[in-house]
Amino acid sequence: MEHNVNLAVQMLPLHTSQEDAYRIIDVAIACIQKSGLKYEVCPFETVIEGPYDVVMQLLNKMQDECYAAGAESILINMKLHRSKSKDMAIEDKTGKYKQ
Repeated sequence: MEHNVNLAVQMLPLHTSQEDAYRIIDVAIACIQKSGLKYEVCPFETVIEGPYDVVMQLLNKMQDECYAAGAESILINMKLHRSKSKDMAIEDKTGKYKQ
């Protein structure tokens, strides 16, 4: 059985104005919202929770949609938390800090 992973992803459109960069980042976030996966938008990255293969497919779709929205080049910073024996959960990492 495949367990859930957490992927923290930051997509930075390069060679574009700040206004266009934010618009393209919004496209990536909209793609995550449509996925049905659990996620949390943070100021510098977005954390996604789900099965590894599904999360990686979503990452690919996010790139495609950013290119379709006008991105010429995207710098992607990722952090992946994966376990062979249990699900990774956003709530386990941040739940105690929520107000």
